[in-house]
Amino acid sequence: MGVAAFLLALLQIVCPAFVALGAVRVAVGVGALVLAAGTRAAISGYHQDLVRIPMMILALLGASLNLFVIWQIRRLRSRPAAQWRVSPVTPEKLRSERLQIALALLTYLFLITESLTHLKLHHHL
Repeated sequence: MGVAAFLLALLQIVCPAFVALGAVRVAVGVGALVLAAGTRAAISGYHQDLVRIPMMILALLGASLNLFVIWQIRRLRSRPAAQWRVSPVTPEKLRSERLQIALALLTYLFLITESLTHLKLHHHL
């Protein structure tokens, strides 16, 4: 009875959380639509300071973390002490790791391109 009650309580907590996340997603979409429909000055100011720099930092940190984790996985997997307990890497897992590396490198490329373009157009980062 205790486990069933706990699971039911957990379900009652999780459902509103997902509904709230859906509402946040809608609010972000509506906010983007309102900003896109606004004037150039409003979009420019919003883009330059409030969203662009934190998103670039998050993208840089996320790509770096992703590359670090994949490097750690591969390093630990290749250690001699781990060879007896590590199963062979499946082609799907290897493809997934390669895709993640490519996406992280593509993120770096986009960050560099955006920074250089912004510097050329607006004369500041």
